[in-house]
Amino acid sequence: MLLNPEKNREIDKWVKDVVDKTIIKTNKILFNDMKNWSFIDQREIVHSSKNFFQIQGLEVSTNSGNINNWHQPIINQSEIGILGIIKKKFEGKYYYLLQAKIEPGNINKVQISPTVQATKSNYKQVHKGSKPLFVEYFLNERKKIILDQLQSEQGGRFLQKRNRNIIIEIEKNIEYPENYKWFTLEEIKTLIRKNNFINMDTRSVIAGINVNKERKILGIVTEQQNSIHSMVEVLSWLTEQKAKYYIQVEKLSLSELNKWVVTESQIHHVNNKYFKVIAVNTEIQNREVMEWSQPMIQSITPGIIAFVVKRINGIIHFIVQAKIEVGNLDIIELAPTLQCMTGDYRDTKSGDLPFLDLVLEVSKKHIIYDTMQSEEGGRFYREENRNLIIQVDEDFDIKLPDRYIWMTYEQLHDFMIFNNYLNIQARSLLSAIRECSSEIS
Repeated sequence: MLLNPEKNREIDKWVKDVVDKTIIKTNKILFNDMKNWSFIDQREIVHSSKNFFQIQGLEVSTNSGNINNWHQPIINQSEIGILGIIKKKFEGKYYYLLQAKIEPGNINKVQISPTVQATKSNYKQVHKGSKPLFVEYFLNERKKIILDQLQSEQGGRFLQKRNRNIIIEIEKNIEYPENYKWFTLEEIKTLIRKNNFINMDTRSVIAGINVNKERKILGIVTEQQNSIHSMVEVLSWLTEQKAKYYIQVEKLSLSELNKWVVTESQIHHVNNKYFKVIAVNTEIQNREVMEWSQPMIQSITPGIIAFVVKRINGIIHFIVQAKIEVGNLDIIELAPTLQCMTGDYRDTKSGDLPFLDLVLEVSKKHIIYDTMQSEEGGRFYREENRNLIIQVDEDFDIKLPDRYIWMTYEQLHDFMIFNNYLNIQARSLLSAIRECSSEIS
């Protein structure tokens, strides 16, 4: 499904107008030049208010994988933010209010964000700036809630970070600035196919919408008898994985991290792998605070994220991974078939990482979704990953490695109702499933 040319031009012009009317300057700076942030004894990076987030060091131990102990920096952001979208019916059709939001880490300056995208420190106005627009709709108890979940962020970069993903429906008309616009669900899912256009937070929230029409297109049935595994079996498999593996973390001073180098402008791995911590100063005209400094995470190279799907018993099944990450709240989350958040997968020996060769060598006819998607631009500096959904042939062996299982879209969505089961990468891919579903045969 494609937007008609007129609608596409309208949206592109709207985004361009936001950029043209806004002063945007983001520059890398030295850690010591950050305003209101301190690099305390090279131990950790903290804000003067002790709010927002901290950059800390960790020592990690686990019985999973080939590397069982390592050090790394991580973002510790304990407060729960709001990722909220307002929904409203116009002339019998539902629309969602999104904003063209400029973030310091966005690759193309502007991406389409939820109605409200704010940390607790933001909407409590710790920064002494203005309150985010429309946040009162999500804090007021008297509202019609369509979706309300606590969902995780990137487990390899955040320590047990969660955001409240929420959609509310309103009836009254509201006024909104030029950088806000109403979109149908079909338009959003179509725009997800554009590179770096719909931001990570919007994709996370939209993934929680379960549309019956989507299920019909996918050939998904409400009964479970056609799924290869029952929900009891899936839960038993997941429980077994959580009982089998462990991950332990201990906080370290950033200066004590083995194989990491601390300089006046960045914290990086000795082999220039994975990611680095940098500092930036940003000026954005239409934000609650128009100039600020902060530390950010910069990936070394783009990663790759993919779901492999196959039709089994007449319905589409996804290969789902039990993914262990340092920042997970409960050891394991359900993840895409392949999840490599940096380009280091290129150094992986053939056969060492399940499904890597399949994804890298896939023929074009098997690819049903292939888009570059950004990570959240408020914490990650111009980071993007290739997102794919690949359909394999009928002769593909259904036998999977121990930490992988076949699940249907319905089963995945049933897990999404609850907190901290599907990771952000899985939700990002599933947010596009309606758009690519018509191509799944």
